[in-house]
Amino acid sequence: MNDRYEAGYGDDGYGGDQYEIVGYDDYGRPVYQQVPSHGQQPQQLQQPQQQTYDPYGQQQGYAQGGYDTGQQQPIPPAYDPYGTQQAPYDPYGTGAQQPRVTEQTAYIPQQTQPDDDARTEAPPTGSRQAGESQQAGEDGEFAFVEEPDGDSEDVIDWLKFTENRTERREEARRRARGRIIALGVVLTLVVAGGVGYLWYDGKLPGVSSPGTATGTTVAAGAQKRDVIVIHLHDTGRRGTSTVLLVDNTTTRRGTTVLLPNSLALTDDSGTTTTLAKSVDDDGSSGTRDQLDTVLGTDIQGTWRLDTPYLQNLVELVGNIEIDTDTDVPDPDAKKKGAAPLVHQGSAQTLSGKMAVAYATYRGPGETENAQLKRFGEVMQGALRKLSSDPSAATTTVQTLAQILDPPLTDKDLGTFLAKLADLAKDGKYQTVPLPVQSDGTLSAGTSDSVVKNILGGTAKSPDAGSAVRVAVQNATGTKDDTEKARVTLLGGGFGFIEGGTASGAQAASKVVYSDAADKQNATEVAKTLGLSAAAVSKGAVTSGADVLVVLGQDYRPAAS
Repeated sequence: MNDRYEAGYGDDGYGGDQYEIVGYDDYGRPVYQQVPSHGQQPQQLQQPQQQTYDPYGQQQGYAQGGYDTGQQQPIPPAYDPYGTQQAPYDPYGTGAQQPRVTEQTAYIPQQTQPDDDARTEAPPTGSRQAGESQQAGEDGEFAFVEEPDGDSEDVIDWLKFTENRTERREEARRRARGRIIALGVVLTLVVAGGVGYLWYDGKLPGVSSPGTATGTTVAAGAQKRDVIVIHLHDTGRRGTSTVLLVDNTTTRRGTTVLLPNSLALTDDSGTTTTLAKSVDDDGSSGTRDQLDTVLGTDIQGTWRLDTPYLQNLVELVGNIEIDTDTDVPDPDAKKKGAAPLVHQGSAQTLSGKMAVAYATYRGPGETENAQLKRFGEVMQGALRKLSSDPSAATTTVQTLAQILDPPLTDKDLGTFLAKLADLAKDGKYQTVPLPVQSDGTLSAGTSDSVVKNILGGTAKSPDAGSAVRVAVQNATGTKDDTEKARVTLLGGGFGFIEGGTASGAQAASKVVYSDAADKQNATEVAKTLGLSAAAVSKGAVTSGADVLVVLGQDYRPAAS
C-alpha cells in the first residue's frame, strides 16, 4: 500500500514536505502522515473529519498506529414534530444523564468503503423510525419504545369530535321539538280552560252559562242545590224570622230566600197553619218537612240562630258593612230622644249588637217583610266577612258553642257557609223574598220566579183537594175556642187554616162562602161546628180558604 508513488504524493518537486499513507477511515479514504525530513519528528496529518452516519447516536474516532481523531462535536437531536423525544432509559430511577463517550483509541476498521446508495438511504442523524425510539441504556443496550402514530390519533380525535358534535346537535333539536310540543299543549289547555271558565261563569259573549235564566243548558230542576233553613229567634221580643240559604253548585250562585211568617203550611194531620205557628208548635224538624212539601225542596238541615249567637257571629268575623235603610234606636237607651244605635246610610259598619238590633227592627206601620229584609242583609254581610276556607269557617261555628239540631253538624255547617262566603265575596250572591198572597199561599208567578228557578222545586200550597179548606177567626174572647174548633173540623174531614183573632168580640157566629159551589160545603161546616143554618151567608172569604168561619160568643164547643 505504501508504494513510492503514493509516498511521494504531495511532493511539490521543489524539495517540499512528503506524506505517506498510514491508514484508512471508515469509508476507505487514505489517512496521510508527513514524512520527516531534515531531522524533524513525523507529524500526523489529520484528515478533515466529515460527519458520518452514526446509527446509535454516538461518534467514534478511528486511528491506526496511535492515531486519535480527537473529540467529536455532539450531534444535535433531530426535530421531533410530536414531542415524543424521550430521556435515556434509567433502570434505577436516578434521573442522571449518562456521559457520552467522546474519545476512542483510533483504529483502522476492516471494512470496505460504503457505496453511495447506502449513504443516500441512511436516515439523517438523530431521526427515528415511525413507531420506534432508540436510546442508549446505562449497560450499553438499547430500548425500543413504541410510539403512537400522531397522524392516526389526530384523525381518530377529529372523527370523535365530529360525531359527538353531530349527536349534540341532534339531541338539541329533539329537546327543542319537545319543548315546542309541550308549550303548545300547555297553551291549548290554558285557552280551553279559560274559555270553559268564561262559559261556566256566564261571561262568554253570546253564550249563557248553565242554569242562567236565559239559554240554560241544564234544566232548573236538574241543577244541584244545597239548602239549609235558618230560624232567627228574637229572645227579647219572642218572635221568629226564617230564611233559606241556597247554594246552587251547578250555576255557582248563592241566594238568601226570605220566607214570610204568613206562608201557609200543612202539618201531618192535614191542618193548614202558618210558618210562624209551625216553628213554635212543631219545632225544627216538623217545619222543615212542611217546607219541603210546600216548596218541593230538599232541605238538608236546620240552623236555629238565637239573637245572642248572631251577635257573637258578627263579632267573630270582625263586624260587617251593609247599607241601612233606616235609623234604629238603641233598645237599651233609657231616655227618649237618645242617639240611634244604627244610622241610616250606605256602607255602615255594624258591630254585633248593632247587627242584631237592625236585623230584628220593625218600625211603626212597617210590614213583616221590611224586618225580614233587614235580617237577610245582615246574613249576607256576615257571609262576606266569613272565611272561605272550610276549616276556618268550621272553627268559627265551633267558637259559637251552639248545640245544632241534628243532622246538622259543626263541620257540615262550616263547610256550607264557607262556600256561600266565597260566592258572596265574588258578587255571585243575592237576597230575594218569597212573595205570598194574603192567605199565605203561593201564586203561579211566585212558583216560576223563586220556587222553580232558585229552589228548583214545585209549589204545592194547601189547595182544594179532597178536603174543604176552612179558615177560622176567633171572635169569642176565649183563646182556646180556636183550638177546639180546629179539632172539630179536622174530625169532620175539613182542612183547617189559622185565621187569627178578631179585634173585638162578636155575639153571633158567621159562616161565609164566596163561590156558589161552596154553599153546600159552608152548610156542612156550620152543622159540624154546631151553628145554625142561618149563620151561612155569601161574602168575602180569606184567600186560600173555601169557607170562612168567624166564631162568636154563641159558639159552644162540642167538648163542652
